[in-house]
Amino acid sequence: MDLRIFTEPQQGADYEKLLTVAKATEDLGFDAFFRSDHYLSMGSADGLPGPTDAWITLAGLARETKRIRLGTLMTAGTFRLPGVLAIQVAQVDRMSGGRVELGLGAGWFEEEHKAYGIPFPKEKFARLEEQLAIVTGLWATEVGDTFSYDGTHYQLTDSPALPKPAQAKVPVLIGGHGAVRTPRLAAQYADEFNIPFASLDDTARQFGRVRAAAEQAGRKPGDLVYSNALVACVGRDDREVARRAAAIGREVDELKANGLAGSPAEVVDRIGKFAEIGSTRVYLQMLDLDDLDHLDLISSQVLSQLGRTR
Repeated sequence: MDLRIFTEPQQGADYEKLLTVAKATEDLGFDAFFRSDHYLSMGSADGLPGPTDAWITLAGLARETKRIRLGTLMTAGTFRLPGVLAIQVAQVDRMSGGRVELGLGAGWFEEEHKAYGIPFPKEKFARLEEQLAIVTGLWATEVGDTFSYDGTHYQLTDSPALPKPAQAKVPVLIGGHGAVRTPRLAAQYADEFNIPFASLDDTARQFGRVRAAAEQAGRKPGDLVYSNALVACVGRDDREVARRAAAIGREVDELKANGLAGSPAEVVDRIGKFAEIGSTRVYLQMLDLDDLDHLDLISSQVLSQLGRTR
């Protein structure tokens, strides 16, 4: 079971704070540092000092880390043209020495589009499908050949399809709860399917849909990685769990029901239940980025019980 750190910088984190967390992620033996792609805070957070751009952040971290994988859950398709996104991701992959992964989603938070003057199209899923075809098509085009695409929403003519990523294949993540279109898209384009903030039953149901869609598309279901994103709130005792829950404005019982909360032993047991239904990777949503002791505790007492050591 891989454990990855997943951050929500729009809630309030500048680049220096993200760098600190990313370096701790690397030093403490976690597999990867991922971040969301949002420009507006949610809930009661003030979002200060303001948003950071996902791919600018990852470009900086690419040069200041050495081992961990870097990526997005998920890049908002509404924020970027697919040809430009292919260039950005390929460049950051080269800057990192081949450690980048692209999570790509349709985009959903209309208020942030209004706040920053970003168009919010009515039909987003069809655009996402074309974006995936273009990004992966550009990367797969041989050097010296050109790539063209004539879609409903995007048209490319004789693109040189450069630059190429450092990796022969940048892993593509697709995720969500959709029952039909999402599994189909994952079966066609994804190397990993991620379901965010889902129960065991919902996870098992959605993994089953993706496996069935993969078979229908002529792929082996086991060729995909299946993963969860879950909020983390771990403490050495009940008092520490309660303190960490209060710091992120959540209730302990709710976190235990919907995330990974409690003692290290409780969290290991909970992760084991997700493993039993096919999950091999968990993205730990860390909402208090000032609490580096939280990361240290998870590293020393959860990773170690999962057979991983720093």
